[in-house]
Amino acid sequence: MLYPENCLERLGFSEVKQLIYKHCLSPMGQQMVEKMQVMVKYDQINKFLRQTHEFKSILENQEPLQISTFFDIKSLAEKIRVEGTYLVEDELHQMYASLQTVFSVLRYFDERKEVYPNLEALFEHMPVEKGILKKIETVLDPKGKIKPNASPELQSIIGDIAKTEQDVRKRMDSIYKQAVGNNWVADGSLTIRDGRMCIPVLAENKRKLRGFIHDESASGQTVYIEPEEVFTLNNKLRDLEFDKRREIIRILIALTTDLRPYTPLLLSYHGFLTKLDFVRAKALFAIEVEADMPVLIKEAKTKLINARHPLLYLSFKADKKTVVPLNIHINEGMRIILVSGPNAGGKSVCMKTVGLLQLMVQSGLLIPVHESSEVGIFDNIFADIGDDQSIESDLSTYSAHLTKMRYFVAHASPKSLVLIDEFGTGTDPQFGGPMAEAVLEVLNNKKVRGVITTHYSNLKLFAGNTEGLENASMLFDNDKMKPLYVLEIGKPGSSYAFEIAQNIGLQKEVLELARAKTGTNQNRIDSLLVDLEREKKQIYDTKLHLSNQQNKVKNLVTENEKLREFLDENRRVLIKEAKLEAQAIIKNANKLVENTIAEIKDKQADKEVTKQLRQNLQKVMVQHQVKEEKKPEVVMPLNTPIEVGDWVQLHNSETTGQVLEINRDNLVVALGDLRSVLKKNRVYKISNKQAKKAAQSNSYTGSISEAISSFNAELDLRGMRGDDALHEVEKYLDKSIMMGFPFIKLIHGKGDGILRKLIREYLKKYSQVNRVEDEHADRGGDGITYVYFN
Repeated sequence: MLYPENCLERLGFSEVKQLIYKHCLSPMGQQMVEKMQVMVKYDQINKFLRQTHEFKSILENQEPLQISTFFDIKSLAEKIRVEGTYLVEDELHQMYASLQTVFSVLRYFDERKEVYPNLEALFEHMPVEKGILKKIETVLDPKGKIKPNASPELQSIIGDIAKTEQDVRKRMDSIYKQAVGNNWVADGSLTIRDGRMCIPVLAENKRKLRGFIHDESASGQTVYIEPEEVFTLNNKLRDLEFDKRREIIRILIALTTDLRPYTPLLLSYHGFLTKLDFVRAKALFAIEVEADMPVLIKEAKTKLINARHPLLYLSFKADKKTVVPLNIHINEGMRIILVSGPNAGGKSVCMKTVGLLQLMVQSGLLIPVHESSEVGIFDNIFADIGDDQSIESDLSTYSAHLTKMRYFVAHASPKSLVLIDEFGTGTDPQFGGPMAEAVLEVLNNKKVRGVITTHYSNLKLFAGNTEGLENASMLFDNDKMKPLYVLEIGKPGSSYAFEIAQNIGLQKEVLELARAKTGTNQNRIDSLLVDLEREKKQIYDTKLHLSNQQNKVKNLVTENEKLREFLDENRRVLIKEAKLEAQAIIKNANKLVENTIAEIKDKQADKEVTKQLRQNLQKVMVQHQVKEEKKPEVVMPLNTPIEVGDWVQLHNSETTGQVLEINRDNLVVALGDLRSVLKKNRVYKISNKQAKKAAQSNSYTGSISEAISSFNAELDLRGMRGDDALHEVEKYLDKSIMMGFPFIKLIHGKGDGILRKLIREYLKKYSQVNRVEDEHADRGGDGITYVYFN
């Protein structure tokens, strides 16, 4: 239940419906948008959400679902119910085009069974009766006109008409030439009067040509005569035209009679087309506002993550601005969120965002939130927004507010969502504050859920001391005196009345007088809130910085652990291999010594032989000697200033390059075949000798050659989201330009052409792009883009 009647309009839902309305292709779909209602049944809401989500997936993935022709089949089906009626050519052509769309969609989903189960439910058990198309094709041509051979009789009549027209033309030409030769004819040629071909004759010569006068000129000097000789032929021609029309009507009646048994099926096709148009429009709107499907739950609670007001998002998008996302939780512990803060700080937008997104979900629409958001179902949605004073009903502003409060209190339940803007305003704050507090207490006792905005301090205090209520504030930048539009739950916010007044330049004496009249206690409370807000922001910034640092440390620890495990494993392997190798060396050495001693004994210590054996033993020892590794030469930076032509090396890297230009703190450096702009503090100067050694040890040629040989000048983007596809195109273009490729090929698919348009708009940013072209129609057409470089 919604209250008051203008609740949808106040929350902006009527404007959302208008935007969806514009995406419909047919009047039937537009009628469904107008009839769209807020639902309370979980299964029904879930079905509508999933249908929209699946259709959005089809559109985003560029699937080739062609939907472009919708006509009102229902009115045609209702017309042919009556015996003796018939459909004219245009109506039959509309039915034929609509049925072609139906069968095309059915074939599309049949090829993808169980991929889109919720959309398949729209046409479950619906037969494909192509006999209807065949019956219409026997009578109509592709342009929707009756075929000349629709029946033997019609073909014969058309042939007779053509022959008679030829006879009339020949006879008229003969008579006209004769009249021209006798100078009877006025200026002009043969003309048509009352559907008959006539000769324009001068009035003084009208009795010289036998025939029937059909008309005369305004001046009376020219009469239009149908010669007597062709009168009979023209009458025959008119009779044949009547025969043709009668035969066409007979054919249309016969065709309509053949189609009459299919009336129930045609109505089913009409319902399917209507629902399909409706779901398509909702999916297109979801793409427009970057909406997603939240987690739908049965409980009366809400958790919105990165939520955006769809109407505000579209307005900001047109102005190339971004909306600050909203994060808010409403559950059993925090049933009512009391939002306070400065004027124009975003309190009302916060409250309206919660209300509008709730209405959208319960109407089966996707909402602009993160997909992990949770949205429950409420039986009642009550809203008190704006001024509803009424002269006719004798209601003042405050009376109108109290009338709504009375209704809220009477009908509220734990499954009610209450939205109140500027709670308690419209009367003396001394009495309006306590009255608002009393209403808030009663609503809280009834365990309703809601979002309420206020400036009243007594409400902030009450919320801070009452279970189920939670203070929240819109953050404000005290230094810049600007709202941040960020909701922070857990503390009340100051209205910043004096600070804002001072910032806009209100006179000092006015401010001092206002502070004096406000009272010491109230000023102290407001100052405490301002200080609390400032400290809160400082803590928030510190926590954010600390969180980033903790993440960095965590990543470093994880990386260090992995590196340590890798080194430990390598050390164990190396030690094992070294031990095995040492064992083998010792074993071979023992054998060699034993053999040497045995040979010396056998030779009886002959000096020459002993010397030779000692040399062999020494040779083997040299082979197994461990050579001392040379320590890498440390490149010492030069302390002299960097100038054009000097060689530099990057810090913590072995990469070297030569300085080409110096622009303040920036250097243009040649790194092999590449040119790069680097900050001075990222490099240090080295000598030419050191640069040559580094260049010899770090050659780019091999890596660049390898990169060019492995590069594929074709990128497949099908199935990607827009942002992901543009990110891939950016990386791919950089590689292509760097490696000097003349062109590349981007495969994005056809679909509705959204991804193709995005890519082509993005390519305009590159000055290196000379032109873009579609692939040949036989090899993919506009589903493939060729990009040629300068």
